[in-house]
Amino acid sequence: MSADHRKPVEPDQAPTVQHHAAHHAAATATPRPPEQPTSPPPADDAPDPNRWKALVICLLGGGIVLLDVSIVNVALQSISAGLPGATPEAVQWILSGYALSFGLLLVPGGRLGDASGRRRMFVIGVGLFTVASALCGFAPNGLVLVIARLVQGLAGGLLTPQVTALIQQLFRGKERGTAFGLFGATVGIATAIGPLIGGLLITAFGSENGWRFVFFVNLPVGLITILLAFRYLPAAASSERGKQHDFDPVGIALLGAAVVALLLPFVQSEVWKSGTKWWLVVVAVVLAVAFVLWERRYARTKEPVIDLGLFRRRSFSLGVGLATLYFAGFTPLFFVLTLTLQSGLHYSALLAGATSVPFAVGSGIASTIGGRIVHRFGRQLIVIGTILVLIGLGAVVWVVSNHYGPDLGWWLIAPLLVAGIGSGLTISPNQTLTLSEVPVEQGGSAGGLIQVGARVGSAIGIAAVGSVFYSALASSNGDHTTGLPLGLGVSLAFVAAALVAGIVDVVVGRVHGTQATV
Repeated sequence: MSADHRKPVEPDQAPTVQHHAAHHAAATATPRPPEQPTSPPPADDAPDPNRWKALVICLLGGGIVLLDVSIVNVALQSISAGLPGATPEAVQWILSGYALSFGLLLVPGGRLGDASGRRRMFVIGVGLFTVASALCGFAPNGLVLVIARLVQGLAGGLLTPQVTALIQQLFRGKERGTAFGLFGATVGIATAIGPLIGGLLITAFGSENGWRFVFFVNLPVGLITILLAFRYLPAAASSERGKQHDFDPVGIALLGAAVVALLLPFVQSEVWKSGTKWWLVVVAVVLAVAFVLWERRYARTKEPVIDLGLFRRRSFSLGVGLATLYFAGFTPLFFVLTLTLQSGLHYSALLAGATSVPFAVGSGIASTIGGRIVHRFGRQLIVIGTILVLIGLGAVVWVVSNHYGPDLGWWLIAPLLVAGIGSGLTISPNQTLTLSEVPVEQGGSAGGLIQVGARVGSAIGIAAVGSVFYSALASSNGDHTTGLPLGLGVSLAFVAAALVAGIVDVVVGRVHGTQATV
């Protein structure tokens, strides 16, 4: 059997293939007179002529949400110094509140987009995010800033799954890989470049109020994105208009409660010292089981919030697991590295942020290339990417252990560049392959699940790495050459687990002739 025969047909393409096969069979049996005009193809089958412009709009909206995950890290000292009521607990909630509310709406937000229109939910999400950013920038005290950050996270959770669903809807085949590659580049660049932009703004506007402009920078981007979204993003298909959908409120509530219960003990690990917080993980498991049982019952007669049948597809279930493990190892890098440079070596916010530029450059270039070639290599490309990340992180550990000093930033250029290249070959190809067999009409909720995995992984990774990092600092009287390598050792373990998952998928795919492909 040839390789082409083993490739799974995308569900959204299958009807078109069957239609043409039947058409050609009929043409063979009963030749049509040459003068009879050929009917034009249905409009819905033609690629959207504005799809690349629409992609730019999606990346603008998704980019500002991802930027706010990391840009605030370098602003925390400025917030603590310049904002009344910015207690250590409030500062922790400024970070963790965003992560919690972001994770809460990812799957429900994707479901809303699938059911009521992705452009509509995208515009609402960007609009709400822009208003919340303004509230953050004008916050008079720590409490208002925490509340505004919670709203910002909810808006991000509503917006983000629309981006992956729109890419799934607008692009096919190799073009889809390229589009997801550009989205992966946006993820890597926004995450890594956030500290640099934050450092530039704080340097430009002063340490007392510079943090406000970290949020104000979202306002012009948000307004421009909303205006362009109405022009270039596709409206709901004519076949979907007026169609009644079930929103499964009980399922949404159970899933949201399970996500919050799982995330809360991890994102609050440094503030909530009591061991009782870990009982919430048990609560999360119970809620997750209740959610699965409810969804199975609900799906017998109505549309569930998640089609659990998606997890029977190896490409999807393994891709979500791989994303969770990878983000658990990848995200904490900038958290502990920024702390080390600012607290240990007294780098300014600008210099600490500039250190992440090599990672952003490597990730951006590799994501774009990875999206173009993922259809040729499949998950083997992800295996190569995770190996490069392991090499890069291992080199960071070696550099910190042997060259800890004022010139550490220069020594980190090569390791972070290698890690960035590996990250680019991991995130976007995994996104492409994970969604490759998902029907377009389920793209929002499926994309939301991948993002939930990434957010849960990030929270677990930061909590685990941070715990080891802070414990090592306490036991070594603040020696960052001990704390950072030990913390990154935990990151290495998570990335290694993601590598094992990728290798298992490649091996199983070769044995059964079912390798994931675009």
